[in-house]
Amino acid sequence: MQIGLRTGNASVRKQKANINPVESAGVCDLLLASRSVKFDMSLPPADGRAFDVVGLGLNSVDLVATISGPLRLNHKHPAEAMSRFAGGQAATAMAACAKLGWRSRYIGNFGGDDNGEFSRSALVAAGVDVSGCRTCLGTKNQFAIIVVDQQNGDRTILWQRDPALRLRTADVRPEAVTSGRILLVDCGEVEAATRAVGIARKNRIPTVIDVERVRPKIENVLTEVDVIIAAQAFPSDFTGCADLGKAMHKLSRRFRAPLVVVTLGEEGSLAVVGNREIHSPGRTVQVADTTGAGDAFRGGFISAWLASSGDRNVSELLAYANAVAALNCRGLGARGGLPTALEVQALLDSP
Repeated sequence: MQIGLRTGNASVRKQKANINPVESAGVCDLLLASRSVKFDMSLPPADGRAFDVVGLGLNSVDLVATISGPLRLNHKHPAEAMSRFAGGQAATAMAACAKLGWRSRYIGNFGGDDNGEFSRSALVAAGVDVSGCRTCLGTKNQFAIIVVDQQNGDRTILWQRDPALRLRTADVRPEAVTSGRILLVDCGEVEAATRAVGIARKNRIPTVIDVERVRPKIENVLTEVDVIIAAQAFPSDFTGCADLGKAMHKLSRRFRAPLVVVTLGEEGSLAVVGNREIHSPGRTVQVADTTGAGDAFRGGFISAWLASSGDRNVSELLAYANAVAALNCRGLGARGGLPTALEVQALLDSP
């Protein structure tokens, strides 16, 4: 996602000219803004499905504080603003899908405290179904403190999650997992995610994983999943290959994933489809906070896939996802700037 910003007196940043991750193409074809590459992954029909997409994983409540300059150690910073927002990887992606007009369902656990009720209520208000969730009485909901630099939207995150919130494999009910046309899992609940994608695969439901970092047994999920959407550091951390492009190809070959995508922040995203690498440039928006941009990207990708009507053009799916991620940065919090479908189209149509 290219992020241009104008916060306070900050000027608009321009897109960087060099995209280092794609310099590794070698024997592969590198396609910039190509419209010719598709991936072979059909969706189940909408008829008879209660939902378009189901997301299994984390939800969170975030206390977001904005400061006027960079965070400094051993220093007191007056907060320009301080507010509570709902977040979490899978939960935010489902909220993004719902905002874009899709029938979304979230599966996860809430704490039995005020923050747990706040997180649940925020999803319900966003139009996301939470009937497959469990409230863990006597447990605090996942909570984070996020400090945002008002000048450029950069943030520092401190978070806490009670082990009692763990989603048990017994909580993963087949009828819930198979109630949508696409299943998204994040990497926060590895055992539950592994069970969920296994059930989805047996029922021919395509799966997407949002993977941020290497966790124990993460390869068990990756073996079953169809589309891998990773944070920039993950392919190299997992494979031990410093070159991002080569690391992505290793992931693609090892797990036979039809599509591997890495988000690159302001530089957009990079995808591997077969032997080809596709770079999709970011979009320029006015930034308030970059929290949740990656989660919004996943929601945008799934939404574009659902709308593709069988035409699974990778560059168009990525362009849509980049636009959703960029627009989400307009507001504070993980979901503060989630766009409507009309807003996304307007950005895509702009020069």
